[in-house]
Amino acid sequence: MFFRSWRRRRLLARHPLDAQLWAAVCAELPVLAGLDPTERQRLGELSLLFLHDKQLTCLPGVALDDAARLRLAAQACLPLLKLPDLDWYQGFHQLLLYPDDFLSPQRHRDEAGVEHVWDDERSGEAWQQGPVILAWPGVAASGALDGYNLVIHELAHKLDMLNGGANGQPPLHPDMHPDAWAGAMQEAFDALNAALDRDPDAETAIDPYAAESPAEFFAVTSEYFFTAPDLLEAAFPAVYAQLRGFYRQDPLARLAPLTAALQAGSS
Repeated sequence: MFFRSWRRRRLLARHPLDAQLWAAVCAELPVLAGLDPTERQRLGELSLLFLHDKQLTCLPGVALDDAARLRLAAQACLPLLKLPDLDWYQGFHQLLLYPDDFLSPQRHRDEAGVEHVWDDERSGEAWQQGPVILAWPGVAASGALDGYNLVIHELAHKLDMLNGGANGQPPLHPDMHPDAWAGAMQEAFDALNAALDRDPDAETAIDPYAAESPAEFFAVTSEYFFTAPDLLEAAFPAVYAQLRGFYRQDPLARLAPLTAALQAGSS
């Protein structure tokens, strides 16, 4: 721990945050609104460390300048802003950036023992002990206060995988109760699935993709927690409370003035 802290301080001393560039990035990302100066500075430093530790590999058709790299890193690190100084994004070293959605080979064995194989079109994917894959259009569309953030979604899967396979339960802090977490998540997950069972085309309070699995429920609700906390808290207050305890942040309070202004402007 001491060596890692020393190494990070040394890296930041050698490669300080460009204040002008960072200010421009923050201005372009509504999801960062409400952060105080100390929080913004810490997030900027976390973003620099992220870019130093992780390799961003761009496939043909994707070209990133310094601002684009920092925008991506800022969204990746926002969930870590208030977490204890641990290696939360361990187990992977690379982010692959595709120019568009990609086909992912899928395999599933049904209850009858029949194996089904198909290619699924995706905009993002996180592998256990493997890279994070992001389609650039999804990254470019992230950062607003609209319930969508591909970067946060896929990095939430990585947090989930710290306990092994993705199952919707990342490592909880000592002051959190696993039964309370599991109860809140399961109740909301079941309610969402029940609504879709009644009407597959129902306009659900959050993206129906959250009903795919507990892992996707955690990833989608993490998106909403940071980018549409008012919608998440209204739909599933117990889930919001658990995520607030896990991420050690309260975006609903932080973004309240901005969301109120947006709602007033649209009325």
